[in-house]
Amino acid sequence: MPDDETQQPADVSEPTETSGEAAESNGAGNEAGGEKPAEAAEQQEAPRRGRRERAGGRTGRGGAALAELEPPTEPPPPPRLYDRFKKEIVPAMMREFNYGNPMEVPRLQKIVLNIGLGEALTNGRAMEAASRDLTVISGQKPIITRARRSIAGFKLREGNAIGTAVTLRGARMYHFLDRLVNTALPRIRDFRGLARRGLDGRGNFSIGIREQIIFPEIDYNQIDKIRGLQVTIVTTAKNDAEAIRLLEMYGMPFIKDTAEA
Repeated sequence: MPDDETQQPADVSEPTETSGEAAESNGAGNEAGGEKPAEAAEQQEAPRRGRRERAGGRTGRGGAALAELEPPTEPPPPPRLYDRFKKEIVPAMMREFNYGNPMEVPRLQKIVLNIGLGEALTNGRAMEAASRDLTVISGQKPIITRARRSIAGFKLREGNAIGTAVTLRGARMYHFLDRLVNTALPRIRDFRGLARRGLDGRGNFSIGIREQIIFPEIDYNQIDKIRGLQVTIVTTAKNDAEAIRLLEMYGMPFIKDTAEA
């Protein structure tokens, strides 16, 4: 009996220890199971976090770029030649030509720049280079002019690209005339003034420029060859006398000894 009684508590205690070990093992399993989902969640969250950071970086850089490209709050100043026209040229020409209305005073209508390229028939890159030079000079993309009809003597077919031209109006016209009169023409070699024979009798004046490098915007190291261009200034003047006087008041350097047309 005593042996049975002493052995019975031992038998009872064994299941207790076994249940404790099982609980510990279950707890460890639960902890291990809890660690695995946590690790999986972290692995899934890491790529998301990286994408958010990259997106935030792109947004920041884009925001900075947009901030840099924002237009200025103040509008650009008007062309100074246009201010001169309103304040000085209009009153002076009304007194000189006895105009009864300020709207009768002749004014600039447009300026046309043109480069003829006969070499474009054999040199495909000439048109691209001339268009690039004209874009830099005028600040506006030019158009390509094409032949209207075929001429066998020049090996020319209808529709062939033979030149490039650009038409300036408004503020760009006045800015270009300002640069032409005050910067480009004085850079011509041995320049002594413009002849007045460029007038066509209807108030329009044409200038032939032999070298495009007289414009400071043209980099001599970036051009393929020296090219000339034609500048035509179209005005609303009724005759050459009014056109000459208008251009002289804008600062056009005509030769003084040449008789007026």
